[in-house]
Amino acid sequence: MNNWTNHPAESQKVLTREDKTGKDPQELNSRDTEENADAASLSQDKGAGPEDTGVQQHDSSQDQQQGGRFFSRLRERMVRSRQGFVRQIDELFMGKRQIDPELMDELEEILVMADMGVGTVQDIFDNLRLQVKRKELTDPEALRQRLQDSIVDLFARADSKAGDIKWEPSPFVILVVGVNGVGKTTTIAKLAYQLKQQGKKVMLVAADTFRAAAVEQLQEWGKKTGLPVISHKSGSDPSAVAFDGLEAAKARGMDVVIVDTAGRLHTQVNLMEELKKIKRVMGRKIPGAPHEVFLVLDATTGQNAVNQAKMFCDATDVTGICLTKLDGTARGGIVASIAHEMGLPIRYIGIGEKVEDLRPFDARDFVKALFEA
Repeated sequence: MNNWTNHPAESQKVLTREDKTGKDPQELNSRDTEENADAASLSQDKGAGPEDTGVQQHDSSQDQQQGGRFFSRLRERMVRSRQGFVRQIDELFMGKRQIDPELMDELEEILVMADMGVGTVQDIFDNLRLQVKRKELTDPEALRQRLQDSIVDLFARADSKAGDIKWEPSPFVILVVGVNGVGKTTTIAKLAYQLKQQGKKVMLVAADTFRAAAVEQLQEWGKKTGLPVISHKSGSDPSAVAFDGLEAAKARGMDVVIVDTAGRLHTQVNLMEELKKIKRVMGRKIPGAPHEVFLVLDATTGQNAVNQAKMFCDATDVTGICLTKLDGTARGGIVASIAHEMGLPIRYIGIGEKVEDLRPFDARDFVKALFEA
């Protein structure tokens, strides 16, 4: 049985684990940042309110206000996609009074070139062509609206399979995976901070032990957000870090645990096997854990993001997608492609650097922001 002891040290608590001999077999230096650390630096840097120095109760009216502001930013940040394939669609429809085969073929090509994927586009157009054939669609403007509705339906089908996140049992464990450079650690920090603002007790676990910088980055985010971070020294067994993190979370009565993993390349099979091991170890410590597996993808990588999703799904049973850098791509169709081809819900999207620029995905708002000027 492990003995956990806390040793205060200035601004941090140092967590150590001793075996029965009193020694530390892995020379563990598990540390977590002070839970009550000042979050004002994040509030100032990331656009949160100046008084956000601790856990605040969830306020639905604030959610509505933030949702409205986010939609405005989303519409503003999706300008590259609107100037890309959406502008091509507008030009294609300009002056058209009827729907003909040439219009349908050109529209289909535009969507494929926007990284929506051949399979996804075919699924949409099989239905649209049937409606045109039945004379249910005769007006090009009605076709444009029906196209938008069809894209929303793609997301709805993926969402219906997964359902909403219930955030229970406690601790609710989220495993986060993804390759280097997609914004994984930043996404974790933003999500954790938002959950804290909703009144949840959140712990971060730095299981990316392959890079010392990755552990330090998560620890720094822990300081800024006032969240505890469990970590070992660089090069430790990631599964051991995950195990210790869940043990600490249970002891401290945490509501949510978010586990970071190495930014492993999806082509390296041995690293995928390591993910499977982490998942098994977590399940032994807390039955059913991880309760969610979030895959973070970079929207600017196009169809390569779909390939990554397929590989990670095989290794970790991904349950949802967090899509970052949507403001940096002119091919917004990739969002629909991922949802359709993988049958996975888009849980969160990121459109900027501020903490509020990560929000739960709303399909209708996304499509509206994409197609409307």
